[in-house]
Amino acid sequence: MLAAWSGLGYNRRALALQCAAGMVTRNGWPRNSDDLRRLPGVGPYTAAAVASFAWGEPVVAVDTNVRRVIERVGRRRQTPAALARRAAQLLPWERPAAFNQATMELGATVCTARAPACPRCPVASTCRSRGLADPPQWRRRSAKQRFEETDRYLRGRVVAGLVSGSSRGVEGVDAERLERVLAGLERDGLIVRWRGGV
Repeated sequence: MLAAWSGLGYNRRALALQCAAGMVTRNGWPRNSDDLRRLPGVGPYTAAAVASFAWGEPVVAVDTNVRRVIERVGRRRQTPAALARRAAQLLPWERPAAFNQATMELGATVCTARAPACPRCPVASTCRSRGLADPPQWRRRSAKQRFEETDRYLRGRVVAGLVSGSSRGVEGVDAERLERVLAGLERDGLIVRWRGGV
């Protein structure tokens, strides 16, 4: 399976997908968002999105865009629990999928992270942040790390090397970093270490 998945990234997702498919085969398709969350690899957002769009279940799918819209409209940073409560208050129970789609789209196209288009916003009249910059404490501080320097990149190189039988891409890597990546891959069930090898 890893040979087919290699290069696509998120190798852990392949294992979760395989396990989830087995559970669905044995137990049938989940009936609601709570059942979906019992599947490996399915978190609150995915469960809510599937349940809302596929079954019309009245749940809010809170992604980054939805969070930004809700926080800007109220001009208030929210804890995950408070955000979930506020989102549920805003949800029209008769049209949850339409609300989820509209809010996601609003955050992706109008209420964007860097350049919100307040004059075009359909909820501008009720938005407490209209025309105002986000407070400094809301802005993310991004570390200027190249992707090639991340453990995620190295994980991909290790898996690709195992699939191809080559160690190209991992030579010269700091031993401590390589050990951390191998330990993570082993913990995730993606590799097995045996007799000093992988």
